[in-house]
Amino acid sequence: MLLQLNIQDFAIVRSLDIDWQKGMTTITGETGAGKSIAIGALGLCLGQRPMSNVVRPNCKKADLAATFDIGKNKLAKKWLTDHDLLHENECILRRVISAEGRSKAYINGGLVPLAQLKEIAQFLINIHGQHDHQLIVKAAEQRNLLDNYANHQDLIGEVKYHHQKWQQLIAEYKKLQNEKISRDARQQLLQYQVIELDEFSLQQGEFETLESDFKRYSNAQDLLNETLSSIHTLAENEQFNIIDNLSRTCDDLNTLSQVDNSLSNIASVLNEALLQIQDASADLKHYYEQLDLDPQAYAEIESRYSQALKLANKHHISPEKVVELHNELSTELASINSDETRLIKVNDEIELAKLNYLNAAQVLSKSRSDSAKKLSKLISKSMNELNMPDGQFFIEVNQEASDSFDKKEQLSGNGLDTVTFLVSINKGQPLEAMNKVASGGELSRISLAMQVILANSVVTPTLIFDEVDVGISGPTAAMVGTKLQQLAKNTQVICVTHLPQVASKGHQQLFVAKLTNGMHTETTMTELNSKNRVKEIARLLAGDKITEFSIANAQELLAS
Repeated sequence: MLLQLNIQDFAIVRSLDIDWQKGMTTITGETGAGKSIAIGALGLCLGQRPMSNVVRPNCKKADLAATFDIGKNKLAKKWLTDHDLLHENECILRRVISAEGRSKAYINGGLVPLAQLKEIAQFLINIHGQHDHQLIVKAAEQRNLLDNYANHQDLIGEVKYHHQKWQQLIAEYKKLQNEKISRDARQQLLQYQVIELDEFSLQQGEFETLESDFKRYSNAQDLLNETLSSIHTLAENEQFNIIDNLSRTCDDLNTLSQVDNSLSNIASVLNEALLQIQDASADLKHYYEQLDLDPQAYAEIESRYSQALKLANKHHISPEKVVELHNELSTELASINSDETRLIKVNDEIELAKLNYLNAAQVLSKSRSDSAKKLSKLISKSMNELNMPDGQFFIEVNQEASDSFDKKEQLSGNGLDTVTFLVSINKGQPLEAMNKVASGGELSRISLAMQVILANSVVTPTLIFDEVDVGISGPTAAMVGTKLQQLAKNTQVICVTHLPQVASKGHQQLFVAKLTNGMHTETTMTELNSKNRVKEIARLLAGDKITEFSIANAQELLAS
């Protein structure tokens, strides 16, 4: 519940601290005194956008803060916990607005985006304005009011979920369909390219081997000639070869090193060199004997190597990248083929999503129809109590034909129903749409009746009624006051009113006055004690001239 409202330099308020009580609080005052200023300040604390001139003249900023007790408010506590803003059992919403129009928002002292004030507000308070009755003639508002009474948000959520799923599938279908022409052309090209690469079937690392083999085969004769010449030079030339001559030199130095030890190292190095040359000569001879000059093998290697180069050149890549390109094109072709399959499959999914939507919408429709019957009776009864003895109220719920939709049409996220409020004010008058039958005052009473009924199903612990009793008087006003007082048994109710019958029903009454010294104007709000409360009720009854009769009448209203 709302505990306190602090207002500094707001509009024509210099400084105001208001403590709020449980039950029903009524706010009264002279016309133009600013009875709704506190509600306006509270609205800004709840995230509403400021109007112009919200900062008191000659002041730098307006500072507004509302303190709520959330000890039993599980939803508010959960929200604050989720946003790391919980501070024991209090929630303080603060708004600071500069004279230039810039504003800052705070929750429990932490700076937050303005949107978060609106989010937490839905768990704390619900404000009904004096122009709300103008909204109930709108179709969307009528559906929302019925849904609020039915309290079937889970069913609405189910419908919205299937509607969103249906929309996503439609978007996917359109995207696939729009891309089909370009996809078909790309598919034809890819099929040709992938078939060509499949037939060639170059393997990972194969080109490097082909390149090496091609170089070897294309230079085979030179390899044979030079290898044979080298073998002769190393070991097989009878006139002179390196191994025989180096062998003799090693023998000579080995003998001399026995005479002069300083030649031992040189002899050792040459002996090692002789062994290495002998090994190399043997390996070279083995290489020569194994050198393959098969012309058929060479032709095959040359052909495959040439084809690899041709494919690489065709795709403007290096030959080493052909295998990678083959994999990429195969993957893309598979994806396009998958899109084609998806295009066929998505049709079935659209039909299934539509069926799920229609099933959920039918359940929602039944809930709306059932709730419409109950709410119609309650509002009709309340209309009778609000000085419309022959009034009748009926909520008509009509469904669109489910077979009128196909995948190209837009289903509504709110279901299949059209909700219409029908009313009859006078006996014998047929039920007709509200805007065709009810006057402004009658609309105001019907709206108030609905607000009181719906308030019982609202989870917010505080309800504010800002002059919703405009156009009501006499016995009707007394009944309005009684209904609001009954509502206040379970919910904190704050009501801005000009009716003595309503003001007298409050457990607490605040009086708003506008003071001026000729240069400055200031609005004040004070809590009335019993004596002053009698005077204020008498003023509301009689106007500026308070009589003994109006005093007695006021006492009687307060006593009742």
